[in-house]
Amino acid sequence: MADGAPRPLRADARRNREKILAAAVRVFTTRGLDTGMERIAAEAGVGSATLYRNFPSREALVEAVYRDEVARLCDAAPALLAQRPPEEALRAWTRLFLDYVTAKYGMIDALRAIAATGGDPYGHSREMIRAAIASLMEACAAAGTIRTDIRPTDLAAALEGIALTSAGAEHRRQAERLLDLTLDGLTVRHG
Repeated sequence: MADGAPRPLRADARRNREKILAAAVRVFTTRGLDTGMERIAAEAGVGSATLYRNFPSREALVEAVYRDEVARLCDAAPALLAQRPPEEALRAWTRLFLDYVTAKYGMIDALRAIAATGGDPYGHSREMIRAAIASLMEACAAAGTIRTDIRPTDLAAALEGIALTSAGAEHRRQAERLLDLTLDGLTVRHG
């Protein structure tokens, strides 16, 4: 590994890392960021040393959780398209987008603090999300189920607006109604 590339994780180390990230999402979303790192380790079923070996600081964990959530959201687009008709895949993906935003809002203050110190927790997340939306919309357009005069950036803005006004579990039903309204507005109506 002389080229500076990180060494691939052993299978058990990768599983531990995944368990920590999943536990951190649950803890940050339900209990907030002030929850101790030991609680996250316990929730993940790993020791504190394993947690700190993977994530030496709370900021490193928050940034990794955020990046992992973005990757999971974006990776879901091709998987959904492989399993469902394009319009159903788009609808299902928008629900995953709400889950992502709910998790993100649980971490928003920490993400802002990381950005304020010069870190870049967001990286290419906006571009990745827009690319996922574009792939879903292109599949729907090819199937003739959505209008072609709406750009992925338009849908991304609508989704962000819905998320801003309806984030959180207590507003989930409203957010889903707004998503349905938005998606219904994209649908091509055949005479």
